[in-house]
Amino acid sequence: MSPNPGRRACLAAALALPFVASRSRAAGTTWSLAIVPQYPAAKLHRDWTPLVDRMARLTGVRLALKLAPDIPSFEKDVLSGGADLAFLNPYHQVMARRQQGFVPLVRDSTHLSGILVVRRDDPIRAPSELEGKELAFPAPNAFGASLWMRALLAEREKVNIRPSYVQTHSNVYRQVAAGRFAAGGGIRQTLAQEREETREAVRVLLETPGVAPHPLSAHPRVPPEVRKAVADTVLQLAADAEGQSMLQAMQMPAPVAADQQRDYAPLERFRLERYVVSSVT
Repeated sequence: MSPNPGRRACLAAALALPFVASRSRAAGTTWSLAIVPQYPAAKLHRDWTPLVDRMARLTGVRLALKLAPDIPSFEKDVLSGGADLAFLNPYHQVMARRQQGFVPLVRDSTHLSGILVVRRDDPIRAPSELEGKELAFPAPNAFGASLWMRALLAEREKVNIRPSYVQTHSNVYRQVAAGRFAAGGGIRQTLAQEREETREAVRVLLETPGVAPHPLSAHPRVPPEVRKAVADTVLQLAADAEGQSMLQAMQMPAPVAADQQRDYAPLERFRLERYVVSSVT
């Protein structure tokens, strides 16, 4: 039986990727890949290890996952230059560009928006009813889930809230569902991955405008040929079913090339630094 034409095309594309490990500065180097901990480390390891394996198999580029225990620890590592590559939120990219020169490589094509959820049976119907209440957020600088949402509540809705940081998006949804907080911040993509009972227990009260989502980004010390191999591998994952499953797990189901000026520089005008909590000492 002749090979499937789609598989032949995928194989040809894969073989076209540069085998950088044997002919560049990248030879013998393992590059660290830090993932923003929106989820527990075990889930991130499960979701991103297939990319690490495929990268090594097809291109010779060796990656090692670097999983921080919480978002502030992740920020401190990335913003101090501790990671070679990072999957980080849009405003993390702004900060990482300023402090380390990080270059965005790829991102999903669907824009990101933050959401504020309350219990489905809660009588709260307007943000103004949250005045003075304690709200859950993953971390101070989680972009759509916290940073931009807190700015939106303060600047547009004129609501004063008491933020509490519970480390992950999953913790936010589950604690709001359990009635421990009046509301909590997340993003639609992470809510969609929660168990059905958690999703059914909450409803969206408020949503931010959409922006370009999390990029996979590289420190400028990473050689251009390694950056290209990483970006090309991610972009070509959509060519086969296994790759599509990997992209879903990585929150990048429809990847496109990312661009700093087009995608992330516009965030500068919102002056969100007023709401940033520094994690670098």
